[in-house]
Amino acid sequence: MRKDADAQIPSYPNLPSKLICILHSVTMESDPDTDEVYARMTLQPVSNVTQCDKEILLASELALKQNKPQTEFFCKTLTASDTSTHGGFSVPRRAAERIFPRLDFSLQPPAQELQARDLHDTIWTFRHIFRGQPKRHLLTTGWSLFISGKRLLAGDSVLFIRDAKQQLLLGIRRANRQPTNLSSSVLSSDSMHIGVLAAAAHAAANNSQFTIFYNPRASPSEFVIPFAKYQKAVYGNQLSLGMRFRMMFETEESGTRSTWVQ
Repeated sequence: MRKDADAQIPSYPNLPSKLICILHSVTMESDPDTDEVYARMTLQPVSNVTQCDKEILLASELALKQNKPQTEFFCKTLTASDTSTHGGFSVPRRAAERIFPRLDFSLQPPAQELQARDLHDTIWTFRHIFRGQPKRHLLTTGWSLFISGKRLLAGDSVLFIRDAKQQLLLGIRRANRQPTNLSSSVLSSDSMHIGVLAAAAHAAANNSQFTIFYNPRASPSEFVIPFAKYQKAVYGNQLSLGMRFRMMFETEESGTRSTWVQ
């Protein structure tokens, strides 16, 4: 919870440190000002989980993974040239061929109009052209409007996605220059304490549902863990005191090395 030692945190003695829950719904949302994404999740605690229950939970989790729509995407960190008001956005060739509709190379130069929808259902229109020496894929007309509209800087990232319906989607990921200012509806790691604990304790005691907000950049990564991953961590291969294993790591001086850890 990362709170100060003298912070007044209520005690919930009947609330376990790990609470196994069924995920009833998840709604993906984004802050209208920053485009920061977060999830609204409705959970229901599961008490006295039997082996049969575990198999059902694992099977349902596997089914969700198998039924997840296939998407193609590429993400690029913006350079100073990409964010210049006089330039365009240079797209890696393989990414452009994989994500964008195919260009008509009988045209000189090959070009087309692209429309991409962002998280707020705003449609952005770009001119996609293949030109230059050497030839490269560029987004030109409409790109500077997108850059200024989103207030993007070099170091931020842009994400293009082609979903299962062949729709072109567009997202951004801002560089961590400072703590993210989230809207008041989102619970950050600093505020995700008393309210969530109280809601979880009440839901566990009354077999009811409760709602949390999860932000992948503001919330600790271990806050929500898939059940299969939890099972593997608890019952899979465990490290014990005195065990030795070889671990690979990289150094700037000598590249990749390995060492024994005990």
